[in-house]
Amino acid sequence: MQVHSDISRLPEFQRAVVTIGTFDGVHLGHQQIIRQLRAEAAAIAGETVIITFHPHPRKVVKSESELRLLNTLDEKTALLAAHGLDHLVIVPFTGSFASLSPEAYVREFLVARFRPAVLIIGFDHRFGKDRAGDYELLEKMAPAHGFRVREIPEHVLHTVKISSTHIRNNLLQGKLGEANDSLGYAYPFSGLVVEGDRRGRTIGFPTANLQPGDPEKLVPADGVYAVTLTISGRSHAYRGMMNIGYRPTVDGKKRTLEVHIFNFADTIYGETLSLQLHAYLRPEKRFGSLEELRAQLATDQLNATKVLTHV
Repeated sequence: MQVHSDISRLPEFQRAVVTIGTFDGVHLGHQQIIRQLRAEAAAIAGETVIITFHPHPRKVVKSESELRLLNTLDEKTALLAAHGLDHLVIVPFTGSFASLSPEAYVREFLVARFRPAVLIIGFDHRFGKDRAGDYELLEKMAPAHGFRVREIPEHVLHTVKISSTHIRNNLLQGKLGEANDSLGYAYPFSGLVVEGDRRGRTIGFPTANLQPGDPEKLVPADGVYAVTLTISGRSHAYRGMMNIGYRPTVDGKKRTLEVHIFNFADTIYGETLSLQLHAYLRPEKRFGSLEELRAQLATDQLNATKVLTHV
């Protein structure tokens, strides 16, 4: 898949079959659209083109600075690449872009830059200034500009519309299983290993303290998770468990993300961990002593190991 982030230097697409969206999560609903995109392209021997935006349009149009995303841009790119697409175009979403009239959006953006043969779009898709452009306008302008419009079926669009929001809510409520079922894969998370207080070593469970790699990435609910992970520069995949929260047993004052890697003792400060969260094991809780905490962590490791044997 070719990735294009400079829209002034796009190639000449051949019979481009185009769809547009944020594709946050690249979840099962998005994957259904991708299958339709590929089928349409195969029927006319054309190229598949996904147009997405960065930053998320809601952060620009609605100033939703607190919106947290399911995927970093790198994660989204990798997920889309896995679906055998030809082109991903990442459009810088700015105030001036959002202020294009719907007609200018079609003429100066879609037609001038992509020359689509087929545009696959939802019937309630909105675009242009004040989101005034719609499916009917595209159908009206299509003949003059040489493209056809294909509608994403309403039931598919309904799935796409609700899933990213529902997945975010599920992750924030500790419903990781439901989130993963909608995604079609284990929720990913990555971070840089930084210095901690090394308290875990004193009870036999050393942890790698993570600094999230992207401040826009959604951090799931507090609790203990079964994870698999890789370490930057190493091909081996490891198993472990991750704790998100305030460490109430030791009177923690700030939210931390800690990973205990099973059967691992290397020093990895400054390395990046890439995790997949497979199961939510339990909520965070306060224990009466470090010994009680140690015993619970041993149980957590057993439970995580059982879960991860099926991964």
